[in-house]
Amino acid sequence: MKYYSLNHNAKKVNFKDAVTDGLAPDKGLYFPEEITALPKTFFDNIENLDHKEIAFQVIQQFVGDEIPAEILKEIIAETLSFDFPLAEVEENIYALELFHGPTMAFKDVGARFMSRCLGYFNKDKKDNENTVLVATSGDTGGAVASGFLDVEGVKVVILYPSGKVSDIQEKQLTTLGKNITALEVDGVFDDCQDMVKKAFLDEDLNSKNLTSANSINIARWLPQMFYFFFAYKNLKKQNKPLVFSCPSGNFGNICAGILAKKLGLPIKHFVASTNINDTVPRFLVNGLYEPKPSESTISNAMDVGNPSNFCRIQEMYDNDLEQLKKDFSSYSFSDKETLETMKTIYKANNYIADPHGAVGFLGLKKELENHPNALGIFLETAHPIKFLDIVEPALNIKLPIPKQIESVLGKEKKSVKIKTYADLKSYLTY
Repeated sequence: MKYYSLNHNAKKVNFKDAVTDGLAPDKGLYFPEEITALPKTFFDNIENLDHKEIAFQVIQQFVGDEIPAEILKEIIAETLSFDFPLAEVEENIYALELFHGPTMAFKDVGARFMSRCLGYFNKDKKDNENTVLVATSGDTGGAVASGFLDVEGVKVVILYPSGKVSDIQEKQLTTLGKNITALEVDGVFDDCQDMVKKAFLDEDLNSKNLTSANSINIARWLPQMFYFFFAYKNLKKQNKPLVFSCPSGNFGNICAGILAKKLGLPIKHFVASTNINDTVPRFLVNGLYEPKPSESTISNAMDVGNPSNFCRIQEMYDNDLEQLKKDFSSYSFSDKETLETMKTIYKANNYIADPHGAVGFLGLKKELENHPNALGIFLETAHPIKFLDIVEPALNIKLPIPKQIESVLGKEKKSVKIKTYADLKSYLTY
């Protein structure tokens, strides 16, 4: 399998180089040269396959022979060491819970898969360390920190916006130490992401072997396909069309879902549910892609003004807006609507949704008006405990602390404060 840059001004590379480089030299995201649909027999028998076998068959073509099959199966087994349950929230509507991993966020899947791939590629390197440079608006940082902790030959540098992630999210990315460093940026997520992208293009940093663990990296993005297949397996017997709603920030999840559809997964429609950072909803209305600075909300992991992965979605539809609209909708919701929905879901169904899941539920309900016979699935991307300062007062409840979170609460935060790209470069070259 070869990967090409979506800016079309860089040479094609294999899976290994796409993972270790992160971003193409021309600033473009890597995209697979071919997408081969899975055979009909795979879908006919999917209910008889366990999660690990499903994941192996889904991702094998994208890895190719860069990782031997048996090693790839071991990587998948270590990645999928937790469950992905569907909770029925109301009739014909399910929450796909992606928060049962070590950092209680969906990003555990991509971070664990990528860290193990990079560990395999670095196994014979002695003095050639990789630096994983990543920007986070919330959960990416903790998932990457946990996934890469103690991985040989890899140093991790995480940039996060000061005061704009939850206390628990901050603890998860600032307390591990060892090969993990947190840089606390005086700014918003887009500032962090811009610094990371600039670093990749800085020739002075070539010797640092930089790569990214954001969903711009194919090894972080591709395994997010898995849980769409898992949900289909569980709902297949109901024999109804499926509509998926993804709370969307950088658009990695929904992009992976659309790729799953291109592999043959029978998904009727996708909804990108956003907070007030509404670049994509506006684009679907007026055809103009006009990013704007991100604004802070209670669903902070979605506070992204220029979602990186949307260009991959457009590529899968040949940049044809009308074709995209047949499979894809996007709606924006305010904090007020989000809080009201959290209360409504809890009162009516005794289900505790975090702010991101509530945005996903809102978008799903809106789109299901166009698909009255469908089953709806919204992604619950993080455990509500990670937003207890919002969830507890909104629902007037006290959340028990899961063991994954309890383990970091008493630890000391350690971060390096920076303001500019020059500060980042200085840190990386120190």
